[in-house]
Amino acid sequence: MRARNTVKEELVRQKAIELVVASGIEGFSVNKLARACGISVATLYIYYRDKDDLLIKIAVEEAQRMTATMLADFNPDLSFAEGLRQQWKNRARFILENPDAAQFLQLLHASSYQPQVHAAMVKDFQATMGQFMANAVRRGEINPMPLEVYWSVAFAPLYNLLRFHNEGRSLAGKPFVLTDAVLWQTFELVLKALKKDPAP
Repeated sequence: MRARNTVKEELVRQKAIELVVASGIEGFSVNKLARACGISVATLYIYYRDKDDLLIKIAVEEAQRMTATMLADFNPDLSFAEGLRQQWKNRARFILENPDAAQFLQLLHASSYQPQVHAAMVKDFQATMGQFMANAVRRGEINPMPLEVYWSVAFAPLYNLLRFHNEGRSLAGKPFVLTDAVLWQTFELVLKALKKDPAP
């Protein structure tokens, strides 16, 4: 049996992500990947059983890497404002530094591979974020709300700004580059929308 080559394995991972982002999951094939890497299809089967195994394993690795970034310097005992700010920093950093990986995960999340990708992300992350929200509610910083409502208000604005930045244009088609001023102005509006008004 041939030994695994970690350099070649990393090349395969990078090229697979690039091809899926460029052509979509439907346009991706093991043959195209082998050509892009300058290796034989047989070499790919040293690392992966088939196309599904390849995409799932790469997605799980990327999802775990993203989750680790999202939880960096984050503690569920932080105040709501501090914790949410850290989440914005972490999520923005991952997407700005890894635009292809973020888009790759988004494409797989919207596909039949979603259960495996989701499972790789929620294991530790869901418990940590659930505790963070529970602490904020208990301290009276935010009102209880469905997770879908919280996510839509807390993070959808951030992801829209990052999408505009990665596409290089705004809704009106004008050139757009995300600045710290725009990022944190948006954050303050989100924080204001979510935080409970202080009792009179």
